[in-house]
Amino acid sequence: MALVNLKNICKTYDNKKLVIDNLSFTVDNNDFFVLIGASGSGKTTILNLIAGLEDINSGEIYINDVLSNNIEPKDRDIAMVFQNYALYPHMTVFENLAFALRNKKENKKEIKNRVVEIAEKLRIDKLLDRKPAQLSGGQKQRVAIGRAIVRNPKIFLMDEPLSNLDVVLRNQLRKELKQLHKDFNATIIYVTHDQIEALSLATKIMVLKDGHIEQIGTPIEIFENPQNQFVAQFLGTPKMNIINNLNINYKNNKKFINIFNQEIELPNIISKPQTINLGIRPENFIVCNKKSDIGTRVSIKYAELIGSEYIIYSKMEYKNNIYQIVFNI
Repeated sequence: MALVNLKNICKTYDNKKLVIDNLSFTVDNNDFFVLIGASGSGKTTILNLIAGLEDINSGEIYINDVLSNNIEPKDRDIAMVFQNYALYPHMTVFENLAFALRNKKENKKEIKNRVVEIAEKLRIDKLLDRKPAQLSGGQKQRVAIGRAIVRNPKIFLMDEPLSNLDVVLRNQLRKELKQLHKDFNATIIYVTHDQIEALSLATKIMVLKDGHIEQIGTPIEIFENPQNQFVAQFLGTPKMNIINNLNINYKNNKKFINIFNQEIELPNIISKPQTINLGIRPENFIVCNKKSDIGTRVSIKYAELIGSEYIIYSKMEYKNNIYQIVFNI
């Protein structure tokens, strides 16, 4: 079931260039739907439009099949987790978690039981009497996530919630978010610029560029079958190597290119262009330890050690052009 459905959404500020241009997509129930793109691509704006924090210029937003353009944010049954925690500094952790339930006039016993249950799941149950100033960054983010979960909303909107944390905490909370999504059968729309977060957390990824959708798919679809060069090079570290304008040869109704002293057959999906651009991920190169009839020589510029492997930055001359080639060993 489509829980969130955006149709032909346009958004501009001060009647200038469109920030979001005729954008349409759906988020199904229990999706972990990740929006990824460069800064200024419209990720946070989309989140704010769904939450009702900003008005759209045109288009329609449906939540549970209900047209929600004119529904107030407080009535959309959405919880939002921000990058900067946004905790009430004068309240304890318990009071921060209980705030939304108290506003709903819930029973005191139910509030306590619910807060304790969520605090235990997030491993902040021993911090309930502390105030935010007494917490670490990771603990504050857990409280912010818990404050959203305790309301049991239809949808969670998360705007780069891990970006202020150090690497160790980020890795730890990433695992916990994945587990929370599973435990609560939550529908999460998550904004990030971190491709590791996108690939590891998402059930679906939407890649954005300048307010347009470049591709929507599962992480493996996006990574292995990118629809265009932007998506191909946006996901993957180091990014995909692109070798431009390779001539296509035709033989026995088949298409081939010649590169690295090899003849490579092309799939039938390619129509009738005269040249193509070839993309090769760094991890797909094989390094030969001895002279071989296939392959080619490269000139190594420098190397980076990243633990279990090296990233090699090199250059290669091909048909009078110099290419920067990156590969892993």
